[in-house]
Amino acid sequence: MTHSPVRAPVGAPGVRRLTTTLYGYAFLDEFVLLYPVYALLFADTGLSVGQTSSLFVIWSATGVLLEVPSGAWADAVSRRLPLWLGPLLGAAGFALWVLFPSYGAFAAGFVLWGARGALGSGALEALVYEELERLGAADRYARLMGRAHAAGQAAAMTAMALAGPVFAAYGYPAVGAASVLACLLCAATATRFPEHRAPAPADAGAGADSDGGGEGDGDGDGGEGWAATLRAGLAEARRDRSVRGALLLVPAVAAVWGALDEYTPLLARDTGAPDAAIPHLLMMIWAGVTAGSLLAGPAERLGRRGFAALLAASALALAAGAGTGTPAGLALVALAFGGFQLATVLADARLQRRIEGTGRATLTSVAGLGTELATIAVYLTYAPLASASAHGTAFALLAVPCLVTALLVAVRRRPRAGDSVAVVSRR
Repeated sequence: MTHSPVRAPVGAPGVRRLTTTLYGYAFLDEFVLLYPVYALLFADTGLSVGQTSSLFVIWSATGVLLEVPSGAWADAVSRRLPLWLGPLLGAAGFALWVLFPSYGAFAAGFVLWGARGALGSGALEALVYEELERLGAADRYARLMGRAHAAGQAAAMTAMALAGPVFAAYGYPAVGAASVLACLLCAATATRFPEHRAPAPADAGAGADSDGGGEGDGDGDGGEGWAATLRAGLAEARRDRSVRGALLLVPAVAAVWGALDEYTPLLARDTGAPDAAIPHLLMMIWAGVTAGSLLAGPAERLGRRGFAALLAASALALAAGAGTGTPAGLALVALAFGGFQLATVLADARLQRRIEGTGRATLTSVAGLGTELATIAVYLTYAPLASASAHGTAFALLAVPCLVTALLVAVRRRPRAGDSVAVVSRR
């Protein structure tokens, strides 16, 4: 007989260790003072706009190439291992930028940064969900991940506020050193993640703990299990329609607003706001995103139609706010981004609930790959739209795919017995 795990109290030691490590990791992962000024570093080194754009392509391409293989590796070997290895790669990349500022060093740094992102994507979600599931607290996943995203967003805003005075006083070396230190602390924090691996099927070749219950090292050699784990994870998506739907929903929700976030400074400037006021307008938008993260727990009660309404309302707020062409309209953009962030967390939680096999990190990375590809498509679409019209018009037009997603979710057929009952299951 299979016994369900006893639900852990909120303050249970296992839950407390997991959550405090998660929040610390999320904060340090985004506490990078180079983020607001690295474009200035490129320009001051003499790079053209075309060269800078090519660096972004290198960054995205690295993520596309490594996203799924890194997820399969995490399933085969350890989820904790890539979580501490990734920040070390990021630290090396940032050190290259400030010590040897040149196009080659910047390109190498973006490869390392892209690898850092790919290593963490999938592994973090899989580790957190399965540890919560082991403790009988899987229903807290969306709430905890929402708070983790909020911690990261708070770190980004703090880094944005500190970068200016640090840069003004000490220049790029100090900003770079602080960024490297944050990465090293992030890697050290990742080693504190608990990891209890259940035995993987023999044909999956996963490097699991043999006892299936004790906390293992989790950092062993996956051997030939990597390819088998990848095949097993993808096979689950082929077999299970609900898993395929959840995989498609993640990029459909996350890609558009995630790409548009890169253009919010240009949108703010187009409203006529002075350059000195733009950081404050951007912080308002980030505050909206943070609020969306914090609402993830209560919003798990949303059913399919409620989720669709959230997406539709966010898309309409984005179009209306960007279309006004005024600084006041950016308050609606902040509201829209908060709604999209909330929907992104809920879509991830839905995916985690649908996955039942050992390939959790693999399948989460597949969703990440879809998001990367869709984000690149938005970048390529945005350029001609913004060239032919104002940035506000481009934002408004790109809200249309979000409305289409909301419509598809709303009209999805009513499930038969045994099917998944909602986009965000009721608990």
